Amino acid sequence: MVASGTAPRGVRYDVPERHAGAPRRMRYRCGVIRSPAPGDVPGFTVPDAELVFRASRAGGPGGQHVNTSSTRVEVVWDVAGSPSLDEAIRARLLTRLETRLDSEGRLRVVASGSRSQLRNREDATARLKEVVRRALAERKPRKRTRPPAAAKAQRLDRKRRRGALKRTRRPARHDED
Repeated sequence: MVASGTAPRGVRYDVPERHAGAPRRMRYRCGVIRSPAPGDVPGFTVPDAELVFRASRAGGPGGQHVNTSSTRVEVVWDVAGSPSLDEAIRARLLTRLETRLDSEGRLRVVASGSRSQLRNREDATARLKEVVRRALAERKPRKRTRPPAAAKAQRLDRKRRRGALKRTRRPARHDED
């Protein structure tokens, strides 16, 4: 059973029942964010079961540790073949993420910033979910604006004056006909 906790700035957390009586700061740590950021598709999250993790050796500093441990983590999610997506969400993801998807329609995110494989795994998963959240966010339509008539007239008047000034600088033409 899950009890609803209080959260800052209107974000609702679902708190496991065993933590419902815990101090407020503890509830935030244990809770799972339920309401997504504005613009998200309500109720959709990337299913963890569909994520494929691959670990490999990371480059960079770290001495002998780098040569022996696989800390770089790559997370792959098959957007095109995901059974948890309906067609509208799949189409939106495929169009908005087309530059990030491979030829089979898979989204790939890599993390190698930490020396810990677990931290890199968490980081890569969080980044993948953020990419998906941004792709699903509704974009505000651009409001078309027009310059006022007075601004247009002022611009044309400035152009006329500038042209007249340049005409006065021209050398005089002598017609010899």
